[in-house]
Amino acid sequence: MKNISKILLSLLFVFTSNMCFSQSLSQNDFIEDLEYIKKTLPSKHTNLFAKIDSLAFIKKIDMIEIKTGSLDYESFSAELFKLTVAIGDEHTFIERKFTKILPIEFELFKEGIYVKRIDATNKAMLYSKLFAINNIPVIKIINLFKEVILSENQSYFNDHLLRYLNNPTFLKGLGILNSDQKAEFTLIDKNNITKKITLNAITSNNIMDLQLDKGSTALRVQEKKGHYWFDFNPSLKTVYVNYNECKEDPGNPFLQFNDELFKTINQYQPEKLVLDIRENSGGNSGILWPFIIEIKKSYLNKKGKFFVLIGKKTFSSAVMNAVELKKNTNATFIGEVTSGNINHYGEVRGFKLPKSKIIIAYSTRYWENWKGKNGPLRPDVRIKYSIKNYIQGKDEALIAVNKI
Repeated sequence: MKNISKILLSLLFVFTSNMCFSQSLSQNDFIEDLEYIKKTLPSKHTNLFAKIDSLAFIKKIDMIEIKTGSLDYESFSAELFKLTVAIGDEHTFIERKFTKILPIEFELFKEGIYVKRIDATNKAMLYSKLFAINNIPVIKIINLFKEVILSENQSYFNDHLLRYLNNPTFLKGLGILNSDQKAEFTLIDKNNITKKITLNAITSNNIMDLQLDKGSTALRVQEKKGHYWFDFNPSLKTVYVNYNECKEDPGNPFLQFNDELFKTINQYQPEKLVLDIRENSGGNSGILWPFIIEIKKSYLNKKGKFFVLIGKKTFSSAVMNAVELKKNTNATFIGEVTSGNINHYGEVRGFKLPKSKIIIAYSTRYWENWKGKNGPLRPDVRIKYSIKNYIQGKDEALIAVNKI
């Protein structure tokens, strides 16, 4: 499949903050865009009406047209996001580049939503629990997000929720913020004291570009050493492979990497092999095939020896790889439900709306990876991650591997 994970960042719902441009759009402009969608999307999508019939699709667009007199650019975008939710295809979405971000990043744990990274000025609030944004409680915010993010698959929803909690323009479009310039967060710190902080938006289109404080926590899955890397732990007699993107690393071709990996396995004869694809949101599913071919023949292809870690970020081509391993190896799957479904639409293309210039991404192919299997791929061993273990740098998925 095409690599939409990096090119589009698996974006489902992102806003622009170009106010001069947005103010130039009229009600007639919005209507022209909607009519263009009505005419174009059904003809380009491989099966647009798999989950919504044509009459319901047209009616939803007509209902948006009725509202256009009271919509600005951001709220118009939000209406389009609601339309994609009704379509129900995880690979059909609104593609926009955002230009502002709030210097804070969140993670979801079984105890709630917590601050994972934050600007140095507010580093005392690292690992605090999110209670509200702009005095709107988290539970209400989640319900607002469910209007614009697919929620049938909870992992998919959770992943995208976390992506946009720090997007001020997105939050403004949902009516959570009055301005995309700043946001007030109500947080509960480690001493159970409720505090409010105000963060100003920063001009950036990638949270990873910001120098945010993340504390001393360093889970192995979060280490970035290229698209894929491995190491051998002699004391645990375990080879750990991190495969975080289905994409060739120019400086380390996968065939070469795979040869080195299995040479290490043959030399040291580890007792366990771990393939970690929790952070992998897709790309080209064919990249991993040399590994799949080798592991099928390996002495490690046994229960209790080969483990695949999956999670809420495992999507698209990474799910296709996981399904292949599930069907044809003896791997034990550990982690969370994948955000991508086993069988799904994909091979994304896009077209630009004539007036707003918003790009509508759509699917051109249906991938039946496992006949008769519905929904996402589920782990054999389910992990509910804890903020307490995270703070201590303990990875429950790897702990589970060591216990088997």
